[in-house]
Amino acid sequence: MSFELSREHEEFRRSVRDFAEAEIAPHAAQWDREHHFPTDVVQKMGALGLMGLTAPEEFGGAGMSGEDGGFTSLCLAIEEIGRVDQSMGITLEAAVGLGINPILTFGTEEQKKQWLPDLVAGQKLAGFGLTEPGAGSDAGATRTRAELVEGQWVVNGAKQFITNSGSAITSLVTVTARTGDRGDGRPEISTIMVPAGTRGFTAEKAYDKLGWHASDTHPLAFEDARVPEENLLGERGRGYAQFLATLDDGRVAIAALAVGCLQACLDLTLAYAGERQTFGGPIGRKQGVAFQIADLQVMLDASRMLTYRAAAMKDAMDAGGSVSTAQFKQAAAVAKLYATESAVSATRIATQVFGGYGFMEEYPVARFYRDAKVLEIGEGTSEVQRMLIARGLGLPVE
Repeated sequence: MSFELSREHEEFRRSVRDFAEAEIAPHAAQWDREHHFPTDVVQKMGALGLMGLTAPEEFGGAGMSGEDGGFTSLCLAIEEIGRVDQSMGITLEAAVGLGINPILTFGTEEQKKQWLPDLVAGQKLAGFGLTEPGAGSDAGATRTRAELVEGQWVVNGAKQFITNSGSAITSLVTVTARTGDRGDGRPEISTIMVPAGTRGFTAEKAYDKLGWHASDTHPLAFEDARVPEENLLGERGRGYAQFLATLDDGRVAIAALAVGCLQACLDLTLAYAGERQTFGGPIGRKQGVAFQIADLQVMLDASRMLTYRAAAMKDAMDAGGSVSTAQFKQAAAVAKLYATESAVSATRIATQVFGGYGFMEEYPVARFYRDAKVLEIGEGTSEVQRMLIARGLGLPVE
């Protein structure tokens, strides 16, 4: 499938880049040092319309459909924000993909009206609680339980590594939980919305992470947390399928975040290779440096093409096109795998080009180096992507 970004897409990219350069880039290093989550800037992203690109106008969104290239626009925004700060890039990605989309896709009209306007406006955030201490890639091993008692779900368990889950503007977290047994040895897993402030629901101390220091990430605890029966999201027992559908979109969005990282590495190394002088000239004239930067360009171009091909396929599906779910799943896994592993390689190359300076936190390549690794882990590890790709090829891999 071929595609080309429209003039409107390119104009939108420039507007987001201008915002990122003015509102995020000057402060990213300080936020990283201080592990500061800038809620005011998150809300500015909302005011710019970035959280509502694919949401209907009735909830305050832009109402962009697949025909308008709405998902591609979201990926462009994530790339441009991630180009200056990966922490704010993942904040945007999770706000839409993990916060808004499950409610928009599976929620009742009442649930949408209650939660979406503030989320779409960027005034509030929502998290998605899937991963647990003993259930990451093996999401079917979920141990969190929810029991229906007198018209209320009583939730007990724990989640970990949950983005946007404990900030001052977090309004709810959607969690997967066992709500029964299917009778064939498999658990019945459902999805339940737990509002912030619910008694028994605690967002514990934020993690001290390797990277993404300015992103809000917490472990969550549930001790007899009670929510109304109508807080069930979608059909009972469909939680596993819902999270799989959520992750397909998220994989492409993470690939877009990786593209932003790759673009930053290329920009930074090009500038440095032209300025840094050794042996009477710029280091960029040395093949050992120039060839590595050439490799960055190749990885960037390939990653961008794979990512926006997958995004175009998602838009085509939403527009009723001939792209199948299986084709999109395969394209999403390929884009996620290649772009994220390329981003990790790119940050290593960039740090090497900068030499000793690359090891110093005063240079942004050090921050990008720390931020990149988790791209190979979040929203499906590289190993999971290879498994999905192999299955898509017809191999019976376990």
